[in-house]
Amino acid sequence: MKLSAPGELIRPAHEILDVDALFARLDADLSDCTDAKAMRAATVAALSDVQIAGREIIADAFSQSPLAARRVCRSYSYLTDGLVRGAFHVACKHLHPISNPTESERLAVVAVGGYGRGEMAPFSDVDLLFLTPYKITPWAESIIESMLYILWDLKLKVGHASRTVKDCLRLGREDFTIRTALLEHRLVDGHTPLAEELDAQLWGKLFKNTGAEFVEAKLEEREARLKKHGGQRYIVEPNVKEGKGGLRDLQSLYWIAKYVKRVKKVSTLVRLKVFTQDELDNFRFADRFLWATRSHMHLIANRATEQLTFDLQVEVAERMGYVDTGGRRAVEHFMQDYFRHATRVGELTRILLTDLEARHVKQEPAIIGFLRNARRKRLKPGYKLRQNRISVVNRRNFLKDPRNLLRVFEEALRTGYLIHPDLMRLIASNLDMIRGLEGDKDASRIFLDTLLKHGNPERALRRMNELGVLGAFIPDFQTIVAMMQFNMYHSYTVDEHIIQTISHLAQIEREELIEELPVASSILKRGVNRKVIYVALLLHDIGKGRAEDHSILGAKMARYIAPRLGLNKEECDTVEWLVRYHLVMSDMAQKRDIADPRTVRDFAKAVKSVKRLDLLCVLTVCDIRGVGPDVWNNWKASLIRALYRQTKRGLEDGMEALNREERGSEAKKNLRAALPDWEKKDLTREIARHYPPYWQGLHVTAHVDFAKLLRDIPTDEIRIELTPDDDRDATRACFAMADHPGIFARMCGALALVGANVVDARTYTSKDGFATAVFWIQDGDGHPYDITRLPRMKTMIHKTLMGEVLAREALAPRDKIKKRERPFVVPTSVTFDNEGSEIYTIIEVDTRDRPGLLYDLSRTLSESNIQIASAVIATYGAQVVDTFYVKDMFGLKFHSASKQAAIERKLREAITRGSKRARE
Repeated sequence: MKLSAPGELIRPAHEILDVDALFARLDADLSDCTDAKAMRAATVAALSDVQIAGREIIADAFSQSPLAARRVCRSYSYLTDGLVRGAFHVACKHLHPISNPTESERLAVVAVGGYGRGEMAPFSDVDLLFLTPYKITPWAESIIESMLYILWDLKLKVGHASRTVKDCLRLGREDFTIRTALLEHRLVDGHTPLAEELDAQLWGKLFKNTGAEFVEAKLEEREARLKKHGGQRYIVEPNVKEGKGGLRDLQSLYWIAKYVKRVKKVSTLVRLKVFTQDELDNFRFADRFLWATRSHMHLIANRATEQLTFDLQVEVAERMGYVDTGGRRAVEHFMQDYFRHATRVGELTRILLTDLEARHVKQEPAIIGFLRNARRKRLKPGYKLRQNRISVVNRRNFLKDPRNLLRVFEEALRTGYLIHPDLMRLIASNLDMIRGLEGDKDASRIFLDTLLKHGNPERALRRMNELGVLGAFIPDFQTIVAMMQFNMYHSYTVDEHIIQTISHLAQIEREELIEELPVASSILKRGVNRKVIYVALLLHDIGKGRAEDHSILGAKMARYIAPRLGLNKEECDTVEWLVRYHLVMSDMAQKRDIADPRTVRDFAKAVKSVKRLDLLCVLTVCDIRGVGPDVWNNWKASLIRALYRQTKRGLEDGMEALNREERGSEAKKNLRAALPDWEKKDLTREIARHYPPYWQGLHVTAHVDFAKLLRDIPTDEIRIELTPDDDRDATRACFAMADHPGIFARMCGALALVGANVVDARTYTSKDGFATAVFWIQDGDGHPYDITRLPRMKTMIHKTLMGEVLAREALAPRDKIKKRERPFVVPTSVTFDNEGSEIYTIIEVDTRDRPGLLYDLSRTLSESNIQIASAVIATYGAQVVDTFYVKDMFGLKFHSASKQAAIERKLREAITRGSKRARE
């Protein structure tokens, strides 16, 4: 039986594998072997040689034609066929020869699944079915066992089953995974009539008239798979094989089409009027792109890997010929194409499933359909229901008014029905009509009604975005569609992030998050200009992906987009302001010490009114929550809440309400109330020993901890208290000890050694010479430490502070950046601010995060005789902003430009040294 190439290969078949030459070598090499062990070793050596040579030829050709995915997949299948046939040849002719086989001693080696389809990435599994006519014989068992050992020795990952035709039918009825694998069987070698019988029996007895149950099973399987892999098409580290819009979705389309319509090629679906030619082209483009991506991933990793991680994204983009352009990295252009293809796959899936419904292959259960229809509203004139989805009565009449292309989305929200794919096609093919609506008052009103009137605008926005409607109606939006932000902070593309933020706003309005977001919920309940907040969220990141600061550019865009959407002058000004300053509240809360009255006063001056404060607070909450599923936490919530409440108080009652003395008096009063058992003289001594900033900067629970730690403390003792602070999603670590230079850095080193992630830190010196430092720390998952871990942590921290463990030496082997995180490049910036605090210089270090960074920076400052009063740490994925409130050894700010330059140089040197160490 001659080995045939499955379609066009990336190089001529004989160059990849000359099967005649292989068989001749095998026969020659095995002729001198005296036992089975030697024969197997010679076989593996020969097959290994052709395997290595063939793989090198394919990989080299692929590097020259990095998008030739189909030819590459067929080439790996062809090479694998040769290896399997070689093993079968040796097993039958040399290891277990039989001169006159009986009817039961027949064997067919059948490829199934992806291998059967002729689709193989470099390290795909080799799925084999060993087909026998009756119960397996000892001869067949020996053949199979010998083949498997040979293939395993070649390091192939072989999935295998030994069955009769009857077994295949029986198991295929019971298990849809087996049935799907059998759908794509292909004879590789062996007894041809047996493979032909399997094909006839499958189509005659198993596949026939069972299309509906197969489709439902595949859809249930898809739903479970997507749930496992995040359920979102725009996750920034997608699973190329199993994720939404990935290869498995494309394969499911083909399986269903083949099973139900018995098509051998997807192109047949055009003739059957399921897909248009454009949609078929989209299928092919997506298929080629995804297979090319997956194949490059396998070759880079030198193993089967399906998760397109950040480090792989950079290398795949380079291999596929992407370059840095337009102020964006090559990897961002590559990933934008990836997500656009994933979107097209979603559209194709929807089209095929709707076609199947129309042919009654896939049906909605009657009771569910009845219940849904009972809740829905009657359609407006011009629309009709088709397969329980909105369609139009007359296409020509529908297209007479271009506004109808927007109205249909509001109608879908109003009634609760989905839009029929045929109507989606009609919309997508007439986007030019939507572009002509820019600035049209009625069109703007329809669009805003879609946003504001029906409670779940994200559903309409996501569908409008996928069809290109958002980009047509707001042309500047098109730039950010499927745009990836190459960082570890954002979980979604820019457009999906915007839709997520609007989804969170709608949830707050529906009063679903009152307990979780009390401030934002109360603001919306009191009432804000909904038009302003929705449009501001829609436009807040529209300036991304260009060289200019996206907040500034976005504000310029908002200046002309907002009027076109029908907003009046005052509303437009507010939207522009919100877009321009949408990061200010988040930055102030996370990068500055909000216990410092100057921080709140400066923020209040920027905001100017409670009305703007309310809008900005809601926008900030939605923006942070829309970044990713685990970004918002109690720590951020507590910071935003505190900043909002203090700023609102200052705006309503005057800034004098925020002065230190008043807050200090209240704190002392709270401490007295919290320690009712203490004698008056002990309380007086405790209150007298601290300076005003101590009282103004900490909660009474921390004051209580310090009062207990400092009570009768000797000068040579270190006392530590670790307390879970669930309200802030952190553990509070309080330290009390005799003050001396560099103590803050040593505490940072001790915490780094136990793996603690510091999110905030304050240090105060008492009048009697003791350091009182408090750190808020989290574990690696961003949560408070489990209470059972605290005693051991306390012991380790104590040893480090006592000098028994040297942090600098102990941290060196742990201070490593994970491989997946290495592609991220964060430029370092060091800024000095002498206006943000009355008594401190604020040094802000924005750089690449890594373990031990805070320790390196604080040690560098301490070695320069700089006193650190507090540190605020804001982390954004791989980027971190460490903010230090400092003064010199004389208690003065750093005004001198030369002194600032010297400090910056030392900080940069420490960052460079640490970064080099972390990458070694």
